[in-house]
Amino acid sequence: MTENEDSTADGSTETQPEPGPEAAAVDVDLTTLSSTMIYAEVYNMMAAPEQYIGKTVKMRGQYTSSYYEETQQYYHFVVIADAAACCQQGMEFVWNGDHAYPGDYPADGTVIEVAGVFGSYEELGETYYHLTVDEITVCNGP
Repeated sequence: MTENEDSTADGSTETQPEPGPEAAAVDVDLTTLSSTMIYAEVYNMMAAPEQYIGKTVKMRGQYTSSYYEETQQYYHFVVIADAAACCQQGMEFVWNGDHAYPGDYPADGTVIEVAGVFGSYEELGETYYHLTVDEITVCNGP
């Protein structure tokens, strides 16, 4: 019997479908937390990133982009506000595939949801942290 087969009552086997990307395990699901807890968890991700490297993180917030002249690149972020909406924390993400800005990206301020693997990269002598995502989902509300 293979990994995707289960025994039935009559002794035959039944093949189960391969789990799709939507079934991928999420290690840190920020979409289920209160706004205060989300903000605290994202802060922890930036304060102690080594604890999150390689974990799959799911989050929802406002999309924003930023152009940095020195690298001549656009950077993309999910921005999360705390409960009082006085403080914000942004998480950079990189969208896998061949996506061109601005045409393939949502407008700044659009509420999006992403899930991706937390990782790091080096640029201009600094270490930066981001999510590598396969999909951006535009949400209807917060």
